[in-house]
Amino acid sequence: MGLSRAVCDLRDAEVTRAAIAGARPDVVYHLAARAHVGASWRDPGGTLQDNVVMTFSVLEAVRSEAPDATVVAVASGEVYGAPERLPVDESAPLRPQNPYAVSKAATDLLAGMYADAHGLRVIRARAFNHAGPGQDPTYAISSFARQAAQGAARIVTGNPDTRRDYTDVRDVVRAYRLLAERAAPGVYNVCSGRTASTAELVRMLGVEHDVDPDLLRPHEVMELRGSYDALRAATGWEPEIPLAQTVRDTLRWWRDGPAPARTAAPRPEHGRPRRS
Repeated sequence: MGLSRAVCDLRDAEVTRAAIAGARPDVVYHLAARAHVGASWRDPGGTLQDNVVMTFSVLEAVRSEAPDATVVAVASGEVYGAPERLPVDESAPLRPQNPYAVSKAATDLLAGMYADAHGLRVIRARAFNHAGPGQDPTYAISSFARQAAQGAARIVTGNPDTRRDYTDVRDVVRAYRLLAERAAPGVYNVCSGRTASTAELVRMLGVEHDVDPDLLRPHEVMELRGSYDALRAATGWEPEIPLAQTVRDTLRWWRDGPAPARTAAPRPEHGRPRRS
């Protein structure tokens, strides 16, 4: 198998098209996004614009330059908002409750339109929360683990009672690859089917927590838990790494010290067209 990667700003349609043309991908994993819920409240317009424009650029580039490629377009479990029932499956209505979720609902629908209108082979993966070693500390588990690794006896959190469906990022990556290799075009939740509260995550680290009112979010969804039945049926995938291990491994990663960032590493909005 060959492998090629291009680093570019996906907000530039011509640059994105050139990157796809140069890579000649068989599979494109599109994960690039402004992906933090809290940050989306601070800049809703920028989040909406960038996420939709980047997805449009990738889909247009694939349509023009690699129409036979499989596109794994990654959205978010946040698109479901406050669920009518748990667990949430792919037939649930989209009711996004924050600007990031709205942007991801829009990109998910855009990917579906390109599949229907242009015949692209698009896998729409709706990934719920995931975590693991190397994650940016703007996200909950990595943030809590970093504070614990630095010796904090108490950790600052937002709402301690919200429950989210966490999957280890190593399992998530495996799911994306299996979807590209085995699944028919369509929509698939990527999740663990289990939830943990913020308070429970902190207890796994052996510390206490204090609630910071500034970290409380408007329109908070109290529990979001998905069903991965469709993913399992299509690929045989099951989550393999327990949440407690994810937390331990993340804590160990912070204690050992993250490796220095490479100067040439792409920023989150950069694309990585892949030939597999």
